[in-house]
Amino acid sequence: QMQLVESGGGSVQAGGSLSLSCTASGDSVSSRCMGWFRQAAEKERETVAIIDILARPNYADSVKGRFIISKDVAKNTLTLRMNDLTPEDTAMYYCAATEFPGCMGFSPGTFHYWGRGTQVTVSS
Repeated sequence: QMQLVESGGGSVQAGGSLSLSCTASGDSVSSRCMGWFRQAAEKERETVAIIDILARPNYADSVKGRFIISKDVAKNTLTLRMNDLTPEDTAMYYCAATEFPGCMGFSPGTFHYWGRGTQVTVSS
């Protein structure tokens, strides 16, 4: 079992930055594929970025060059640094981890453990 708790969401103006954190317990962030996902109102959940056990990231095209995903093994946290935010980034952001070590794919359906989310709102 792995428990995940997100923090760091909030409101920011377009062009601003935010950092989200996901604190893990029950297992190490180094032992699983992990990712950040988001769901805007009346839209399906989508993948923002994932990072494998070797800390290799993979990003959605919509956030490439603006967002950075990283792991801190000592603190057992997953971080998403978000720069140059736009209103289209407004959503509930979720942290998730796979049940097994490998990344099984980029879609949310391949992830097993989920946090409850943190809201990000970007105003124009």
